[in-house]
Amino acid sequence: MYLFLLIVLLLSALTFGVFKAKVKGVIGEKTVSSVLYFLDNSKYKVVNNVVLKIGDKTSQIDHIVISDFGMFVIETQNYKGWIVGNEKSEHWTQVIYSYKSKFYNPIRQNEGHIKTLRRCLNDYPDLEYVSIIVFSSTANIKVTSQTDVINLHHLIGTIKRYSKINLSEAEKELIFQKIVASNQEGSYNKREHIRSIKQSIQSRETALLKNQCPNCGNTLIERKGKFGKFHGCKSYPNCKFTKQIR
Repeated sequence: MYLFLLIVLLLSALTFGVFKAKVKGVIGEKTVSSVLYFLDNSKYKVVNNVVLKIGDKTSQIDHIVISDFGMFVIETQNYKGWIVGNEKSEHWTQVIYSYKSKFYNPIRQNEGHIKTLRRCLNDYPDLEYVSIIVFSSTANIKVTSQTDVINLHHLIGTIKRYSKINLSEAEKELIFQKIVASNQEGSYNKREHIRSIKQSIQSRETALLKNQCPNCGNTLIERKGKFGKFHGCKSYPNCKFTKQIR
C-alpha cells in the first residue's frame, strides 16, 4: 500500500514538473507578446509564434517584428539566476547558488531561425535581420556578446535603438503577408519537431567526434580569436561554422 502511494506521489510530482515547465514557457512568450503590443503599429508589425518549414527543416520562432528598420527575430528564454556564456560557446550555464545547468546557446538557436527566414524571404536579400535574446527580468545576465542579450524590461528600448530605415511601407506589408501565409502554426507537431531536433543534435555530435564540420563535412582546424581558441571549418569563409575549445 505504501509503495503504491509512493509511486502515485512520484508520478504526480513528475507530471506537475512537466506541466509547470510548459506553463512557464507559455507565460514567458505571452509576457513578451504583451510588451511588444506597445510598439507603434504604424512602424512595427508583430507576428508571434511563427512555424516555418523549408524542405525537411522546421523552425519555431517565438516572435518576429517587421519594422521600417529591419526584421527583429526574438528568442525568449525563461531562465532565472546567473546566465553565463559568450557569443561563440556552444552551451551557456544557468547558476542558482550551487546549482548549475547547461543549455544550448540561444544565439546559435536564433541564427538557425534567421537562416530559415532568409530562405523564406529570398526576394529580399538586403533585408537586415536583428537577433535579440530575451531573458526574464529575474535573470542576471553575465554574457559576452555583440548580439543583444537582454532582460525583458529592456526589450522596447533595444528595438527602438535601431533607427536606420531599411524597408518601405509596401515592402513591410508584403513581408508581413508572406510570413503570415507561410506560418504553419496550425499544423505544427511539437513532438515531431523535438524528435527532429534530437536527430540533428546526434548527427552534429557524430560529425564533431570525427573532427568534421557538421554543416559541410569538411575538416575542422584549430584557430584563435578574441574569445580564445576554437575549431573552425577548413572551407572558411564559404562555411563559417565554429566551435569553442574549452
